[in-house]
Amino acid sequence: MATARKGKLVSRADLANIFGVTPPTVDRWVVQGCPVAKEGGRGRAYQFNTADIREWRDQVIRDDSRSTSEASENELLRRELAAKTETAELKLAQLKREVAPIEQFERALSMVFAEVRAKMRTIPSRAAPRVVGENDLNHVKATLKEEIDLALDALSEDRILSADDLEAEDDEEDDD
Repeated sequence: MATARKGKLVSRADLANIFGVTPPTVDRWVVQGCPVAKEGGRGRAYQFNTADIREWRDQVIRDDSRSTSEASENELLRRELAAKTETAELKLAQLKREVAPIEQFERALSMVFAEVRAKMRTIPSRAAPRVVGENDLNHVKATLKEEIDLALDALSEDRILSADDLEAEDDEEDDD
């Protein structure tokens, strides 16, 4: 990469990596007016000066913070009402059981993975007697695949979590 007056000239992908964003975010920045060192097009990649982008991002952040502090009373009231509305909608979605707390989801997912692990760990004991002394590698592979499919099919047919499992979690949270 070539050195510019300050910073480095980098590609779109490199810029995304440096700033910890995705390439489509860099594309949005270009649309929003971020400085471009060399225009891309017709097989040529855009190039960006990292120092110029840093200065531009800092200015955007300053402008955004200023816009909040200089917001009119009506704008602040509108934002407050929007926040209250969003909170009320979230509470309603929770009552309708359309959303769940992250902790509850994580517990449920842990239970599911524990069951998957348990089913998968039974494969060697079931498959070993069928492949002991087998010299045909294809037969061994087919046997293992069959056992894996059986374990996964059993999981898909089992109801790993019941409504009671989730209710118990809700009750515990209510006690706190």
